[in-house]
Amino acid sequence: DVLRASGYIDGELFHFLVAHWSSRSGGEAKSMPNRLASARVMRQVSDSLLAVNKDAKVILMGDFNDDPVSKSIKEGVKIKESTKNLKHNDLFTPMLKLYKEGVGTLAYRDVWNLFDILVVNGNLVGNDYKTFKMYIDPRTKNGAFVFNKEFLLQSDGPYKNYPFRTIVGGEYQGGYSDHFPVYLYLVKEANLGK
Repeated sequence: DVLRASGYIDGELFHFLVAHWSSRSGGEAKSMPNRLASARVMRQVSDSLLAVNKDAKVILMGDFNDDPVSKSIKEGVKIKESTKNLKHNDLFTPMLKLYKEGVGTLAYRDVWNLFDILVVNGNLVGNDYKTFKMYIDPRTKNGAFVFNKEFLLQSDGPYKNYPFRTIVGGEYQGGYSDHFPVYLYLVKEANLGK
């Protein structure tokens, strides 16, 4: 299932596609067909929306239960790995750079994964800020970020520095989530009545 929220921000049409893809329960390879199917649906919805309005901005997001290098992202969503020469209907994930830097949003058996993913269409990439664009930090060259502040971390025990969970083994822990949130900035030149 894909949740679509559409609306206008400062006169520009945005479509947000949100999904929580199938877990890796039973094994990554065995469960991959389900996530691949979800990825293809999200891609088809994005393509359909952009066929109606090629100027629309599209952002896909969610817990995809796969990393940015996984088959579901590369072949299902069909991401481009570079921001160079993107067309309006091309999709790009700024999460790939974070993943390659070893950044994750959840840990399992002491291995970090980046399952919480943001994907943008080509209309949100570039440095012409007359319309909304994804902000790229000039220092780090990152366009997306993981919010992993100290108050979101488990402070002690065997899971120290993992995300501070709300419930573990049926018991309330007081944390927030077993995943760190992800975010990006959308920026646009201010129109000051010039």
